[in-house]
Amino acid sequence: MKRIMTFAVVLAVLFAALPLTTVSAGRTIGVNVLFNTEVTANLLADLGRYGRVRDVVYEIRAVTLQAKEENLPAIRALPYVAAANPDAERKGAPVDTVLVDNFANGLSTWDLDAINVTDFGFNNRQVAYDGTGVYVAVLDTGLLDSWRQYFPQERIATQYAISFGGGGGEMGFVSSQPNKWEHDQNSHGTHVTSTILGYSLRGTPVNGVAPMATIIPVKVLNQNGSGWSSVVARGITYVADLKKDGALGDAPVVINMSLGGPELDAMEKAAIDYAVSQGVIIVASAGNEGTAGMGYPGAYEPVISVAASGWIGEWYPAGNRNWWWNVDDPEPNNVNLYYITDFSSRQLPGQDLDVAAPGSWVVGPYQVNSGQLSYYFLGGTSMASPHVAGIVALMAQKYPALTPAQAETILTGSAILLPPGCRTVNTPYGYAQQFCWGADATGAGLATADAALAATP
Repeated sequence: MKRIMTFAVVLAVLFAALPLTTVSAGRTIGVNVLFNTEVTANLLADLGRYGRVRDVVYEIRAVTLQAKEENLPAIRALPYVAAANPDAERKGAPVDTVLVDNFANGLSTWDLDAINVTDFGFNNRQVAYDGTGVYVAVLDTGLLDSWRQYFPQERIATQYAISFGGGGGEMGFVSSQPNKWEHDQNSHGTHVTSTILGYSLRGTPVNGVAPMATIIPVKVLNQNGSGWSSVVARGITYVADLKKDGALGDAPVVINMSLGGPELDAMEKAAIDYAVSQGVIIVASAGNEGTAGMGYPGAYEPVISVAASGWIGEWYPAGNRNWWWNVDDPEPNNVNLYYITDFSSRQLPGQDLDVAAPGSWVVGPYQVNSGQLSYYFLGGTSMASPHVAGIVALMAQKYPALTPAQAETILTGSAILLPPGCRTVNTPYGYAQQFCWGADATGAGLATADAALAATP
């Protein structure tokens, strides 16, 4: 079984490198089975000879199974099985409400300036769109109990919010867990959401990429920020069904997944294909593995994948801990001001990296003590992905018929080329650090909202 992670680190706070989980022979594992035909009772009974059927996702012809590892080759050889693999591990109470219903007039931060959504100061939106009428499903750890003190409650679609759990060899099945989506202890999903919507910084409104979009929290990762591809697939399918069944009307739907693992799971792939067929646009982080290559599902071609960029104005001048909002980026389109982080995953053969967006020293809500409001710099492609998901929400507001293929083509075609090179960047530790990258690190280049919108019909 393979671990899936949220692609984020708490910079200057914590960083843990987690080893891959291995499976020993004879152990009962979770197996995701993809059928090449309709799932019927007879086929399920036959499959049951090799293990215990725990869950069926009819929309994508997928089954989760508890089975002995040594049975996997026999399962794969069954005539009705298109693919079967071990379930892959994946990583990435209400209080007072925020007094304003959006942060479109809020403070600009360096990362929003970098994608040309805002400029220096307050009340400075640089684009004519704010995400109104677009749903963005954030498949992540859910939201903190205190989310209403960070976000306007009107921006969170609580009626569609959901939590999925289980998966893997020990559980085998995927279950829905009511209300757990808003009792997260990890903070990752809350930080990711804050990039899209903006947030209240102890009463000061901070702008977001798409502050009037509507967020659907879909918890697919546990309190440790990890989970299983079968659970992620359930979350993707759930959002696709909301779109297919008309629950969201004709509204455009975007999925953000700031998570991933080293291999593409068959069930996850089928769920992505199903969602794309329903018109859902999927954005995912590229991964934090540097030269070891991209994570999945980000590296899968139909997904819009995002690398992490930074700005050479970080931590300047020395001792200025408020640089992230009080230092103006004078020219966001000047590529000499930007770099690719060393952790951002490079594209290997057979992988698809699309664009880059800010993923270094991004501030947002992140609680290390339950119930105590706090904010931290986070870095990772987990932080880069919601910048692009927010841009896609703006594009879909302008052109509600936007398809996943069109969105990817527009983003890659309008990105600002960032040639291979090196940059010297300040650190909070009092010394400078050099970052270098090649052509495999940037995709088409730096994504910006104004250029993407100009290219949108």
